[in-house]
Amino acid sequence: MKLVNLSTAATKVAVCLVVVGSLISCSSTPDKPKPVELAPNAGLLGVRLAWTAKVGAVDFPLDVKVNNGTVAVASSDGVVAMLDARTGAELWRTNVGSQIAAGVGSDGRFAAVVTRGNELIALDGGREIWRQKLPAQGFTAPLVAGGRVFVLAADRSVTAFDGLSGRKLWTQQRPGESLVLRQAGVLLAVGDTLVAGLSGRLVGINPSNGAIPWESPIASPRGTNDIERLVDLVGRVSRDGDVVCARAFQATVGCANAARGTLLWTKPAFGYTGVHGDDKYVYGVESDGKIMAWRRIDGERAWVSERLRYRSLTAPLVVGRSIAVGDDAGLVHLLSREDGSALTRVATDGSAVVAAPVLAVGTLVVVTRSGGVFGFVPE
Repeated sequence: MKLVNLSTAATKVAVCLVVVGSLISCSSTPDKPKPVELAPNAGLLGVRLAWTAKVGAVDFPLDVKVNNGTVAVASSDGVVAMLDARTGAELWRTNVGSQIAAGVGSDGRFAAVVTRGNELIALDGGREIWRQKLPAQGFTAPLVAGGRVFVLAADRSVTAFDGLSGRKLWTQQRPGESLVLRQAGVLLAVGDTLVAGLSGRLVGINPSNGAIPWESPIASPRGTNDIERLVDLVGRVSRDGDVVCARAFQATVGCANAARGTLLWTKPAFGYTGVHGDDKYVYGVESDGKIMAWRRIDGERAWVSERLRYRSLTAPLVVGRSIAVGDDAGLVHLLSREDGSALTRVATDGSAVVAAPVLAVGTLVVVTRSGGVFGFVPE
C-alpha cells in the first residue's frame, strides 16, 4: 500500500510516496501563483477574540472535536487537551508519549487518537485506559460513539473497538486503488449507521457487526495512472438530516441519502479539502482558492468567489449568516453565505490555520500550525 501526500493548487503539485513509513520519492512543480491581494477589511460583522490557549505545533490532519461545550485538540508531540469552549480553560491535558498522526475523536468524555507508530490510544478524562496496535497507518480522527471507537485506516479498513476495554469487535476490509491520501477521510455516524469514505464511495456500515447494507459512489476512478485514479473522499462533510455531502479528491462534490443509501447528485469539482453547508447550500474550496456554493437540492452552482485565490484555505464552516475559512497566513475570513462577499476577517498568530474551524456554543474555534488555539465570538 502506497500513501500519497498531495498539496495541490492551480499550478503547484507536491507528491510524496511512502510505503508504510518508508519515503520513496518527492517531487513538485513550480511554486503556486501569488495570492490575490486582500481588499481592506470590510468590517461588516463584529467578531471579538474571547480567549486563547496553546498546544504544541501541529503538522498532522487535526480534527478539532466539539461536544457539549467542550473542544478536544491535540499536537504532533503527543499532547491531547480538552478545553471549555466558552472560556478556553483546560479541563484536562495529557501527553500520550508518542507522536500523533490522527485525532481527535471524542464523545465529550472519552477521547481517542492514532499515533505515528500505528497505535490507537483511548483516554477517559485525560487518563489512558487502553491502546491497540493497528495494522496500517491512520490519518482520519477516530470516531467515538455508542460506547465504541471506530477507526478508518490507510489500507481502507474500518475497525470497531469496545470503548472501555479496547477489545476488537470487527473489521471491514475493502479493496481499493494502490494509492491513498495522507489526509483525513470520512467517518461519521448518521442515526444508527456508520458512514465511511472508502475509495470514492460513501459506504453505510452496520456499527454492530461491520456489515455493509449500501454504497453510494461520489466518484469513480478514472485516468491512466495511479495518481489520476485517486478519488478518496476527504473530510469534512456537510450533513443535513440524513443527507451527507462530501468531496472526492480533485474529482467531484456529491450528496447521498444515508438512510436509503441513494446517490442524490454529483458535480465536477477540483479541490482537496472537505465541504460544509446549510439547508440551502453546500460550500467548498477549490484547489486554486475559489470558494464555491452548490445548491443542496440538485448541485447546481449558486455562486463563486475568487477574492481569496491561492491563499491555501481550509475547509469552510457555516457560522450564522457567514462561512468561515482559515488561510496560510493565520487569517480567518468570514464571507456571506448568500453570495460570498466579504464580511470581515480576523488574525491569529501569523502561522497557517491547520484545521477546519469549528463552532462550539457560539464560539468560533481556530487552531494554527504553531499550536495556537483561538476562540472568537461573532457579535
